[in-house]
Amino acid sequence: MSDRTGKFAGDNPFELARQWLAEAEASEINDPNAIALSTIGADGMPNARMVLLKDIEDDAFVFYTNYGSVKAQEIDAAGKAAFVMHWKSLRRQIRVRGSVTREDGPQADAYYESRSLKSRIGAWASHQSQPLESRASLMAEAAKLGLEKGLNPDRPPFWGGYRITPTEIEFWADGDYRLHDRFRWTRLKGEKSWNISRLNP
Repeated sequence: MSDRTGKFAGDNPFELARQWLAEAEASEINDPNAIALSTIGADGMPNARMVLLKDIEDDAFVFYTNYGSVKAQEIDAAGKAAFVMHWKSLRRQIRVRGSVTREDGPQADAYYESRSLKSRIGAWASHQSQPLESRASLMAEAAKLGLEKGLNPDRPPFWGGYRITPTEIEFWADGDYRLHDRFRWTRLKGEKSWNISRLNP
């Protein structure tokens, strides 16, 4: 008999992740959808940075970025990534590892169109991760492109989404005396069913 009750109850890890995120949205002051995304560089060194998770689908987690960025180049080369979401107010976290594919179609177009005009122009203006002469030069480029692209700019061809399809998801919640609760959901790539195990804290 499973002891996954209360905050851990349920048979669908994506629905559970959505529930935890919804709770965090009511208690976190800033960016409850922030994730620490980890990738591996060509030199074998790990790399981590904060990005915003934009969707929890029925089988994947989606975020958006510039395809010329270091994170995108590392993802494209390795085809896999990991992230952790941590909510200090809830004293919980979710860890995810899996394979990654691009979201470069109508869904990416729709998300891009939902952003503010200044953010859409900013996506055009930034050569993400590349050296920058000054903030003034970036602002000048954004102003120039704002005039050039108008009020309804198309999504840049170098900007879009990534979909992380997990092979492992871990749900962690703080416990008294450091006796935390940890449940790990694992499956092989391409499988639908999950193996669930409780881990020592």
